[in-house]
Amino acid sequence: MEKVYKSMNMSGAAAIAIGVVMMVVGLSAGILSVVMGANLLRRKDDITF
Repeated sequence: MEKVYKSMNMSGAAAIAIGVVMMVVGLSAGILSVVMGANLLRRKDDITF
């Protein structure tokens, strides 16, 4: 029973760690996309096709 408890504890800790990393990556990607979109809107008059 102790072996099962330890493996569940490790998998729970790993899931929390992966979730935190994914939240940080998602937040970074969202901030970068907002900044890049703002830059495009600010310089839209300079773009010629």
